[in-house]
Amino acid sequence: METGDTLPDGRLTRADGTDIALRDQIGAPLVLYFYPKADTTGCTREAQDFSALAEGFAARNATVIGVSRDTSAKLSRFAEKHGLTVTLAGDADGSVCEAFGVWGEKQMYGRTYLGIERATFLFDAAGTLARQWRKVKVAGHAQDVLDAVSA
Repeated sequence: METGDTLPDGRLTRADGTDIALRDQIGAPLVLYFYPKADTTGCTREAQDFSALAEGFAARNATVIGVSRDTSAKLSRFAEKHGLTVTLAGDADGSVCEAFGVWGEKQMYGRTYLGIERATFLFDAAGTLARQWRKVKVAGHAQDVLDAVSA
């Protein structure tokens, strides 16, 4: 994905089990943030930060969706456990992660594995990629995204 690209087709599954068609989100700003795994330290903090700013995003008519490869059941437990209000969605087959180029090799503690790179994509109301953040550091990130939506 490069700035100026169009929002790709794709389907995600919300924590409540209902589907989200990405193309149905065109018409308002859309923030898609990808995170590795529900209920881990960094992913929890990021979801809490986006949830804390939910009113600010809503005031700008922006939709925020957090995407991982987790199941709906796990996402539901994650949201309930931490009081999250941001929309969480799973990409069971990984096709959306692949389309955004966030699925790939990672390394931790000397081990190589496949996983999601923490990244965020901001689409304008026409469905055009306006900005992207790769290899995101969680601290202050949600506020940076809100500032970009406001700009």
